[in-house]
Amino acid sequence: MKRLVVPVGLLLSAAVAVPMIYESDPDAFLRLFPGNREEPLVASAVFDDGTPADNLQGRRVRIPANRAGHYVASFRLNGRSVDAMIDTGASLVAINETTARSIGVSLKPADFTHQVQTANGPTSAAVTVVRELQIGRITARDVPAMVLKDKALSSALIGASFLQRIARWHVDGDGMVLEQ
Repeated sequence: MKRLVVPVGLLLSAAVAVPMIYESDPDAFLRLFPGNREEPLVASAVFDDGTPADNLQGRRVRIPANRAGHYVASFRLNGRSVDAMIDTGASLVAINETTARSIGVSLKPADFTHQVQTANGPTSAAVTVVRELQIGRITARDVPAMVLKDKALSSALIGASFLQRIARWHVDGDGMVLEQ
């Protein structure tokens, strides 16, 4: 178990770094990527055939890349809508304390026993489980997750602990396709 702390900490740190850099100066970050500046950062997920995700046909969802090239969509964590970015390099789903509370995860200060490095410096993290994580009709249950302090993580990240629970995922053109 102790051998996993450092690798998990490093992976979580890397997963947290990109959103933190973006958050520190979004305009400078977005200037690195040419394209339409009017496009919203959070896209609505759609099924692979182009129909909106709320159409209940099949278990295939396509998430278009936003103007920065990230796959950001509205997920449901424990029944609550949460905008999150898919991070294929992250080992775990990562949420902040505010999101954790909003989805019914109760944590005490003593639960924050793991130290992780973020773009804003070191912070403590707690391990939890998201009972149900959904996008469209794709559902995963009992998904391991890491909770970070609010100042260390502004938005949720969907990592391998969710992606490993679905049948497959792949990048297709300017979108990511998730299948269950």
